[in-house]
Amino acid sequence: MSTLAHVFEAAGLHTVVLGSNRMVAEKMLPPRTLYCEFPLGRPLGIPNDHHFQRSVLTAALTLIETATEPTIVDYPTVIQAETEALSCSMPPRFDPDLHPAVDEANGLRKAYDRGLARRGHTSVGRVIDADGVAAALLALDRIANGTDWLEAGLPNTDPISTVHDLRAYYEEAALELVDGPTPGGRAAEEWFYEKTEAGAVTMTARRAMRSAQAPRAFWYYMAPGHRR
Repeated sequence: MSTLAHVFEAAGLHTVVLGSNRMVAEKMLPPRTLYCEFPLGRPLGIPNDHHFQRSVLTAALTLIETATEPTIVDYPTVIQAETEALSCSMPPRFDPDLHPAVDEANGLRKAYDRGLARRGHTSVGRVIDADGVAAALLALDRIANGTDWLEAGLPNTDPISTVHDLRAYYEEAALELVDGPTPGGRAAEEWFYEKTEAGAVTMTARRAMRSAQAPRAFWYYMAPGHRR
């Protein structure tokens, strides 16, 4: 974003960067930065709090009129990232003859559909829709058990986009089942990779691809880089 700010400014457009990494802002020095110490993935701070989000945008837009270039201004409120997995009441296993991850995903379908109806949109859809979740999980399981990733039946032979869709399906369903306030992105990530059968299959498949020396670009971002 800092690089794009310089490009847009050179074209005559005024910009303000909502920065979440002070070191990057100090190094790149875009003309105007509002540094917001919020969890990554929450550039406006508090989900569903329109008053708070408006205050962030107001502070950012004010810099267009008041800032001396380049400048970095701190937004006064600090929001700490969650460090624990979200609390989500999972549906019980239904069909013991199915792979545990597939049975789990099937149990989440009603919650996913409720969320889709309520929001009117979904982040699932890069390579699969909700009906393709089971097949995608089985493809990852085949990789986890030694099948070459190019022969496992992954949609478009694209493991990263497949996992993106799986995470979106799971996390959107979880928001309909979550116990307590709306969680942050890191809490949902922790839940998916640490608490679900789908997350376990994903990580096992990722390790298998790494061990088989698949190109790094095809397995690394199946999970955040800090996960092993």
